[in-house]
Amino acid sequence: MPHQVRMARKNDLDALMELAALTGGGMTNFPHDRSALAEKVAWSEQSCAIEIEVPQDEFYLFVLEDTANGRIVGTANIYSKIGVRWPFYSYKLSRVSHVSRGVGRHFSTHVLTLVNDFDDASEVGGLFLAPQARSGGLGQLLARSRYLFIAQHRQRFGTEIVAEMRGWLNGNTSPFWEAVGRKFFDSEFLAADHYNATQGNQFIADLMPKFPIYTALLPENAQSAIGRPHVEAVPAKAMLEAEGFVYDGYVDIFDAGPTLHARIDQLKSIVESRNVDGGLELSLSGSKRYLRAENHGLDFSVRVKTV
Repeated sequence: MPHQVRMARKNDLDALMELAALTGGGMTNFPHDRSALAEKVAWSEQSCAIEIEVPQDEFYLFVLEDTANGRIVGTANIYSKIGVRWPFYSYKLSRVSHVSRGVGRHFSTHVLTLVNDFDDASEVGGLFLAPQARSGGLGQLLARSRYLFIAQHRQRFGTEIVAEMRGWLNGNTSPFWEAVGRKFFDSEFLAADHYNATQGNQFIADLMPKFPIYTALLPENAQSAIGRPHVEAVPAKAMLEAEGFVYDGYVDIFDAGPTLHARIDQLKSIVESRNVDGGLELSLSGSKRYLRAENHGLDFSVRVKTV
């Protein structure tokens, strides 16, 4: 498999724009916006270049390269510490019950509460593969390379890590956004999501309702979207869960996609990786192949090797 994962560089910008055009929107961490992507590439290069002892506000952008022709066919990223530039908002889904003995009525439902529970955690996101690269284990190569980067640069990351999944969409429309967010922002879903990706989310703090939302008051299609991943995010969710991430009721405030989390030092790829000749190696279960991570910072790369 002639592919490698490496750090993104400035000359990858055109390829990243072409790749972002294939997402169909809804990926906050990988917007189809040239200036936003250029800023992310520069941020990643700067983060790789500095020496740090604890995470501050760094960002690392990876590309999956077909080494046979030099084409970029995938991307993913890591934030070292979220909640620094602006708060990291989530909805937390929890159950409430009401009982009236007078009328013999018991009612149980869920509520969504706006929280910042993951401020200071690290975050993996922006995982996207071109259609022609969605086979042959390339998704696993790209996803697990991020954890090998963390293991190779452990001091750059925190103790907990999160991953936001794209939520369920009906075409280009989010049923959850239409039922909740649009009432306060007066904007279509893709426009609001793009604004969040490029301008930050202070407007959430300014306009989003602060009181819990009873899900029973939402339309059925909005209720069914809570915690439901986008059809293209289902494989990524499965990979995260195999890595050790769990979903326990945290969802994105725009499309209600599931937010998963884990302890970094308990991630499968980190636990099972081993130091060999100055690099890291990670065996791939059920095969004679392994991932080989080499070098640090901007020169970091991962390839698939065969025993």
